[in-house]
Amino acid sequence: MLGMILADAMANLGAAIGAGIAAVGAGIGIGKIGGSAMEAIARQPESTGDIRSNMIVIAALIEGVAFFALIVCILGIFIK
Repeated sequence: MLGMILADAMANLGAAIGAGIAAVGAGIGIGKIGGSAMEAIARQPESTGDIRSNMIVIAALIEGVAFFALIVCILGIFIK
């Protein structure tokens, strides 16, 4: 009985840590993209539109991966 409760608690803790790592990783990735895009725009202001559109697409892909990781963590809590 105690072993089952401990296993559930550890699973929940692992899912919470995984969700936190996914959120932090997405934040770092989008921050790097934004910083690099600003540097690129500063070097070539005439290509601002292309750089901005590429930045938005890549940021959306990173967010998609982060949401997928969060869903996997949530499923880990509820599916035993």
